[in-house]
Amino acid sequence: MALDAAAPSSGGGGGGGEDEAVRPLLPAEAEEELDATYAPYARRDAYGTMGRGPLRAARRVELYLRAALLVPLRFVAGMLLLVAYYLVCRVCTLFVDEVAEEGRPRLRGWRRVAVVRAGQGLSRAMLFVFGFYWIRETHRSYPNAEDVHQGQSEELELPGAIVSNHVSYVDILYHMSVSFPSFVAKESVSRLPLVGLISKCLGCIFVQRESKASDSKGVSGAVTERVQEAYQDKNSSMMLLFPEGTTTNGDYLLPFRTGAFLARVPVQPVILRYPYTMFSPAWDSMDGARHVFLLLCQFVNYIEVVRLPVYCPSEQEKEDPKLYANNVRKLIATEGNLIFSNLGLAEKRVYHAALNEDVEVRSRVYSVSSW
Repeated sequence: MALDAAAPSSGGGGGGGEDEAVRPLLPAEAEEELDATYAPYARRDAYGTMGRGPLRAARRVELYLRAALLVPLRFVAGMLLLVAYYLVCRVCTLFVDEVAEEGRPRLRGWRRVAVVRAGQGLSRAMLFVFGFYWIRETHRSYPNAEDVHQGQSEELELPGAIVSNHVSYVDILYHMSVSFPSFVAKESVSRLPLVGLISKCLGCIFVQRESKASDSKGVSGAVTERVQEAYQDKNSSMMLLFPEGTTTNGDYLLPFRTGAFLARVPVQPVILRYPYTMFSPAWDSMDGARHVFLLLCQFVNYIEVVRLPVYCPSEQEKEDPKLYANNVRKLIATEGNLIFSNLGLAEKRVYHAALNEDVEVRSRVYSVSSW
């Protein structure tokens, strides 16, 4: 159990040992080739691909003990925090009008302060429950990247959005604990028990993922409008945007979409890393339930944050959102030592489909052979 207490490294150790019941049908060379082709989504921790890699008997027993000891306690603590924040949001939204066409409550004065302060405190408490006891933050005054134009870091402008690499659902908890921003979420989230009201108080923009519109406005238009609002009004929540559009294993940086940069206002670049020794908090090629379970089984989890200076676009970047997005991407990659990748969400789905197909075939083969 001393594994988690050890100083974390940027990569995880292998599982070791052999287990016939979980050995993949894919030849080792084919699996390695698949992981190399889709490197940004490949897991390299002790649990292996999709969290189903072989574990030595000692580690398996250790996992069972952690599950019995930590998971129930952390689940109950997490639910209590969620209910507590729901009650805060419920009280603060009593007799409050909603913003037209958006469905979010119009919070002002003490209501806004209560929702924000409680949200920040309870988000940090939730991170603590998940094992993120310490957060290492670095604030860089002057970028090292050569591509940033001269003097832009000295301009005292507030950002309209936070732009961050995307590694895990834990990213949102961290940003909530610090900046309490709004973000884009699936429309179905607004109807979930507890979480629905909370997401509305956050000022989320709800979208239909299968369509390209958010109510009467396009998603890009809604995001641009909200970013400009946050830039012009310091009392409005900033938008939290993940321009990659999906999560990676934390070592790579995918191409940036331009939606975060259409408003032509300054942005706050933030870099997130999750060092680990056994289990990687990166949500790359594993289903959500298994990932949360293994995360809760960790005694200690680590997160490192680099907050870069506010990036103020040049006139040329304001006129060319793609140039603006590419320059911010270069800056984040340089400062975070991240590897550029040209893959995207479509390739991630192909990778997951290949892995899931192998798991299904493997399951059928072992089911038949057990007879």
